[in-house]
Amino acid sequence: MTKASTIDEFISNYPKAIQVIMQELRSEIHELVPEAKEKISYGIPTFAFHGNLVHFAAFTHHIGFYPGASPIAEYKKELKPYVTSRGTVRFPIDKPLPYPLIRKLVKAAVKRNLTKK
Repeated sequence: MTKASTIDEFISNYPKAIQVIMQELRSEIHELVPEAKEKISYGIPTFAFHGNLVHFAAFTHHIGFYPGASPIAEYKKELKPYVTSRGTVRFPIDKPLPYPLIRKLVKAAVKRNLTKK
């Protein structure tokens, strides 16, 4: 995989089916936070709004979604079906993404970024 400098380049490196998933996730984030700026950070797609907001990437068996530790802690119970770590959620690639839960995580990340100083 070539190193991407934009989210479009990053997504274009994947098979079409994975590109569709990542574009849908990207659109969902933009719908929730239209002011968010896109960039590549840590080598993966990143949305910035008063600092880094969320990141995502695709892997063989999952979509990695990185909202940070506080959103994951806030929605710990709802995230039980998924593999999580401090700032990471792994959504299985062979199942539809749980957009209602993703929306909650993004909104929690916005709240975190607006309140940190």
